[in-house]
Amino acid sequence: MKNVYQCHLSGNHTGSIICKFMPVIRNKDKVLYPDLSYFINGLCFKAHNELGPFLSEKQYGDALENLLKINDVSYTRENEIPIFFEGEKQRRSITDFIIDGKVILEIKAKNMITRDDYYQIKRYLISAKKELGVLVNFRRRTLQPKRILNNS
Repeated sequence: MKNVYQCHLSGNHTGSIICKFMPVIRNKDKVLYPDLSYFINGLCFKAHNELGPFLSEKQYGDALENLLKINDVSYTRENEIPIFFEGEKQRRSITDFIIDGKVILEIKAKNMITRDDYYQIKRYLISAKKELGVLVNFRRRTLQPKRILNNS
């Protein structure tokens, strides 16, 4: 793991640059499902551009489901993840979407993504034995999809 500064222009009119120290993990040989994740992000942007930032998670899910159908992409919606440990009750972990049997798409419509949201999708990835999850918050004015990897 290597530490680098990640920089971007600030949103104000001063043109200042904001930098923060972030660990960066790079494996140039392997980006998981680059075409599929790019396509998923494109569908999310399309839904967000058409609907705006003020609907419910279910409404964004309906829009995404329609776009997946139109584009003939295989998916399951509100899929129950199998029981992970003995004693766990049924239907404790339900994903929003599993796309093409490979990527878990978890959608939110809230003011801010929290650490618990990351933990939730991480649990789903581990329980479902998937490698990649995409977390998207539709409540924001601009989408910032997050790729979450299962490295366990």
